[in-house]
Amino acid sequence: MEKVIVLDFGGQYNQLVARRVRECNVYCEIYSYRTPIEKIREMDPKGIILTGGPNSCYEEGAPTYSRELFEMGIPVLGLCYGAQLMSHVLGGKVEKAPVREYGKTEVFVDATSPLFAGVGTPAENVNGIVWEDHKTNTNSTICWMSHFDYISAMAPGFRSVAHTADCPVAAAECAEKKLYAIQFHPEVLHTVEGFKMLYAFVRNVCGCAGTWRMDSFVENAIRDVREKVGDGKVLLALSGGVDSSVLAALLAKAIGPQLTCVFVDHGLLRKNEGDEVEAVFGKEGNFDINFVRVNAQQRYYVKLAGVSEPERKRKIIGEEFIRVFEEEAKKIGTVDFLAQGTIYPDVVESGLGGESAVIKSHHNVGGLPDFVDFKEILEPLRNLFKDEVRKAGLELGLPEFLVYRQPFPGPGLGVRIVGDVTEEKVKIVQDADYIYREEVERANADYKAEHGTDAPWMPNQYFAALTNMRSVGVMGDERTYDYAVAVRAVQTVDFMTAEAAEIPFAVLQTVMSRIINEVRGVNRVFYDLTSKPPGTIEFE
Repeated sequence: MEKVIVLDFGGQYNQLVARRVRECNVYCEIYSYRTPIEKIREMDPKGIILTGGPNSCYEEGAPTYSRELFEMGIPVLGLCYGAQLMSHVLGGKVEKAPVREYGKTEVFVDATSPLFAGVGTPAENVNGIVWEDHKTNTNSTICWMSHFDYISAMAPGFRSVAHTADCPVAAAECAEKKLYAIQFHPEVLHTVEGFKMLYAFVRNVCGCAGTWRMDSFVENAIRDVREKVGDGKVLLALSGGVDSSVLAALLAKAIGPQLTCVFVDHGLLRKNEGDEVEAVFGKEGNFDINFVRVNAQQRYYVKLAGVSEPERKRKIIGEEFIRVFEEEAKKIGTVDFLAQGTIYPDVVESGLGGESAVIKSHHNVGGLPDFVDFKEILEPLRNLFKDEVRKAGLELGLPEFLVYRQPFPGPGLGVRIVGDVTEEKVKIVQDADYIYREEVERANADYKAEHGTDAPWMPNQYFAALTNMRSVGVMGDERTYDYAVAVRAVQTVDFMTAEAAEIPFAVLQTVMSRIINEVRGVNRVFYDLTSKPPGTIEFE
């Protein structure tokens, strides 16, 4: 299988780079810049991409790589810090920029470069400006800049193929050695034609055929599971979320009755969700699986009593999750594998891929206890991004309403309740969340009935969370001292970056009124405007 690898130098968009490569139908994985050159040779990648990062490449102790990386005959694309590092290592000069560039910037590109073929519009037609160094092959496009340093002198053998008003080397290339350096970020949506540039590198410069697709992934994954499991038995943690549901369908096709799905209702699910999961996957459903429901709500409430630190809550939920499975395994008999719906962002954000700091642990990969009473963990979806998991689900025949349901964290409402978790708080956030989702869906349905499409403000994910704040209020001429609920709604393409959705104020007013009137214990409702970054989509 042809592969492009991303070497991570601590950039915030490392996953996004890999995701964009996969959109070119080329498999891609993220590795730390500390990965030895020997391992890179063994992987035999078709291309290498160096990410951005927060450092200055010329400072002592800054992340770097040996010159060998650029002498293997493998195409290399450096992005932002990666571009500066390439220049620095190969004999160019990088310095503090006299003018910092940040945000959307007009970039003039050389259309004869393999990276910029078909990119932009002729420069003389943009705002009527004719640059002094304008040539007939110069086009203009909008890109996302974010840098303090700049390439003040190119490495030997390189030529400038892009510039801005303040940056003389916005991109450089040594076409003979297939080395390319881009100062901006083509992976983000703010770079209007960024995907076109990455596609040109991956498919044209690297020569990738683009044969990696979901139908082939599903076929290969089913084959691999059959080979690995043999005649063994598999126990699956089925939550009813997208990841575990797709995994259940995949395993059902691969090993059928050798699979037992255990649904642990830990009391931290959305309102009515436990019954909905059983209706889909239980005896009345359409899946040929063994389904066991465990009602463990009180057990979780006892374990979480008095615990307010987010990571500790995650660890407790993860450990108890596994303990319940161990107990069920003993009732079932010999079980060889524990299957989990771990996906690629879980792995990277837990510090197990690339160079990024641990953002948060995930119960699938970061919360496992030291002793697990199974032969091995089975994670067939481990290398997929969320939208790829959805595509796999459709390939496996899952209904669209299940495949496209909103993301829900593994620890459930445990991380949508800021502070300690109690049964009373769970009911508050369940009821508030149900009202909020109901009103957003109703408003979108009304818009769709009138205009024929979803509302432009319709979020990709929206939910209510319970803050740990209580405040004074007045209800029915009486003083109250109750909780504040925060409602969140974001629009995003890939869930790696996100912006707050502009839900109509009238809808938010209705949500606020209903929550305060119908949910006991709440006297304030906030709307969260925070984007990602700097925040995360979830509260904890």
